Amino acid sequence: MNVATGSASAQFQIVGVIGAGTMGAGIAQVAAQAGCSVKLFDARDGAANAAITRNTEALKALAAKGKLSAEEATNAAARVKSVVDLNDFHDCDLVIEAIVEDLGAKQTLFKTLETVCGDGTIFASNTSSISITAIAAGLTRPEHVVGMHFFNPAPILPLVEVVAGQLTGDDAMNRVEAAAREWKKTPVRCKSSPGFIVNRVARPFYGEALRVLEAGGADVATIDLVLREAGGFKMGAFELLDLIGLDVNLAVTKSVWNAYFQDSRFRPSLTQEEMVAGRMLGRKSGRGFYSYPEGVPTPPASPFGPAPTMVQYLTESDALDPLVDRIKAAGIKVQSRKEDDPYGAGQLRVGNATLCLNDGRSATQIAFEDDLPNVVTLDLARDFTLTRRVALARGDATTTAALADAVGLFRAISVEVSIIDDVPGMIIGRTLAMLANEGADAVLQKVADAAGVDTAMKLGVNHLEGPLETADRIGLTLFNAILVNLEGHTGDDRYRQSLLLQRKMWAGASLR
Repeated sequence: MNVATGSASAQFQIVGVIGAGTMGAGIAQVAAQAGCSVKLFDARDGAANAAITRNTEALKALAAKGKLSAEEATNAAARVKSVVDLNDFHDCDLVIEAIVEDLGAKQTLFKTLETVCGDGTIFASNTSSISITAIAAGLTRPEHVVGMHFFNPAPILPLVEVVAGQLTGDDAMNRVEAAAREWKKTPVRCKSSPGFIVNRVARPFYGEALRVLEAGGADVATIDLVLREAGGFKMGAFELLDLIGLDVNLAVTKSVWNAYFQDSRFRPSLTQEEMVAGRMLGRKSGRGFYSYPEGVPTPPASPFGPAPTMVQYLTESDALDPLVDRIKAAGIKVQSRKEDDPYGAGQLRVGNATLCLNDGRSATQIAFEDDLPNVVTLDLARDFTLTRRVALARGDATTTAALADAVGLFRAISVEVSIIDDVPGMIIGRTLAMLANEGADAVLQKVADAAGVDTAMKLGVNHLEGPLETADRIGLTLFNAILVNLEGHTGDDRYRQSLLLQRKMWAGASLR
């Protein structure tokens, strides 16, 4: 296929799209830009024509920005036609439904289409959470039913989860995967299971931020700031919740939670439930975790502390080594004991402070269990070599002067500091560990392979790197320790460790 010249897709010449809302209209635009003839249907009077008008304007805008030629935009717009009857789909090679997230409605639709379309037609569902196996149940040709989950906005985001139900045939999977590539998308294969890849593996990003908030670890703005500037996420969890809509996100969370028989890993937040009940839905209601149009407030200035001339590296780890290299590069002398940290975390002595990398324990707990003075915990950063910010927490017996010594170290290497309360797992450590843990379980359960999980998370929710890639780079021993200690502190099996993560750790192997 040559998309530039607008030739038809090699896999599917005529594509039907049912549902002309935001997703359906976007999918129709994607197929049309790839050269397919598209039939668009919506049961609401005038909805399909309205969607075509919006798509035409969107294509003109792309041409104005030089992303398409004027001729390509005109031709793509002309390839989408509205139809008023499902019988008009009789000659379609592929039909994609993007209707309401209701199993009965989808089953009824595909049963009707089986009587209308040819024996070779592939039926695809854009569902984000409903079982593909269940959708295909009762059909004469369940092997032709596949999930084709686009991400919003479909014309822009590159990921398509290509989902196999229990009876989906290899031919349907292969053809849909090939078509997604022809449509300039990146397909990732996965097995039908609650949330597929992204809506399952991404849950801890929101869930752990909410639990830090509910534990009094930090306020909303501080958690988001640390997630962005230390965690390397494009947006903080609360910013993203406000953008998505707290009600929309809560509905997905509840769907996954119930589909997994209310597994505690996916347990919804009471705070979020209360806000939705009060119609504090985010940007669309003018108020969520932030008020709008004001949005995210400017963070307060970092505290100050004395710059050290020397640091002791008490226990070493691969996770802390990049920070120590940065300290040395700033001209600060480092004395090393050459003793490995049993948790894969690491400890530094800075003035009066014992600076301990987050291993899932609180600073107060570390001081008690390890008999250390003036403990200050340091949260993980995604990349200590480049990070602009770190989060610190002081133990209950830690002096103000010791905290200032820890702050002074980071100010000396031009890193901003956020002080949070002494909560186990802090912010970034627990978030990255839980994302990796969920990704590892998805691989263990053969929902997708490791490369697929990482690709889906990078392309579907714009993470800088995949969760398994992060775990391999920072260290499985440390991630496992964070989870073990969080589970021990909270008594919550939400933090139970993936068997795959543990096996790879014990074998000294990579998750990927």
